[in-house]
Amino acid sequence: MPISLSGKTAIITGAASGCGLAIARRFCELGANVILADADEKQLDIEAEVLEGSEGEVLKFHGNLSEKLDIKNLIAASIDRFETVDILVNAARLFAIDPDDDYEMLPRLLDRNVTANFRLSQHVAKLMATTASEREDHHSVGSIINLTSTTHQGSLPGLLAYSVSMAALTQLTRSMALTYAADGVRVNAIAIGSVKTTSLREYLREDDTIEDIIAAHTPLGYVADAREIADTAVYLASDMSNFMTGQVLTLDGGRMLRDPVPLQEH
Repeated sequence: MPISLSGKTAIITGAASGCGLAIARRFCELGANVILADADEKQLDIEAEVLEGSEGEVLKFHGNLSEKLDIKNLIAASIDRFETVDILVNAARLFAIDPDDDYEMLPRLLDRNVTANFRLSQHVAKLMATTASEREDHHSVGSIINLTSTTHQGSLPGLLAYSVSMAALTQLTRSMALTYAADGVRVNAIAIGSVKTTSLREYLREDDTIEDIIAAHTPLGYVADAREIADTAVYLASDMSNFMTGQVLTLDGGRMLRDPVPLQEH
């Protein structure tokens, strides 16, 4: 069955690069109106211009979504242009490595990766819920998609704060799914492993053996492209996942299934 997002309006955070940009491009290809939200104004301008002329309309919003006022301004701009919002993709994530796993990093990552997403999701969910009385045949009135990480269930030294923030975002996904289910708003998440975003590509260019190492630890044998994350986001945004809420879909090529201890050591 052909998938179309024509007539849908989506807010995508972190849309100037990485998975957020890949999702924005895919949604535009499928006819959605897309609000690109990002703190990187220069890159946002570049990508918004590239997407102009897509089947759906494109609106860019520059702001810091850790600030309550910027969240309110984003919602206001979206309503002013498109009247309603059908899809929210929280793709903006702050990733940080702290070799000392120091406490100071934790409040910062929780604020950006959890609190900011919670505030924006609340505003959007309430906006979506205003149309609940108009829905037919139990169809959802909106879909919220959080991008989390496989570190929500397994961590590494230096990733204490990031892993905790991802675990909190996973629980936020489940809790909000329950909170807004009666209003017809679905909330799901995508837990991502290694993906060839701009930052990872730069890292791989510095050491071309790293990709082989990642692939060797991945049962499917390669590093994902951001477009594969985007296709999963399309599924969660579309009516094909109408009966799914509170779920975390893992896209890691099977890496979390593999026991890192060699067989002979067991």
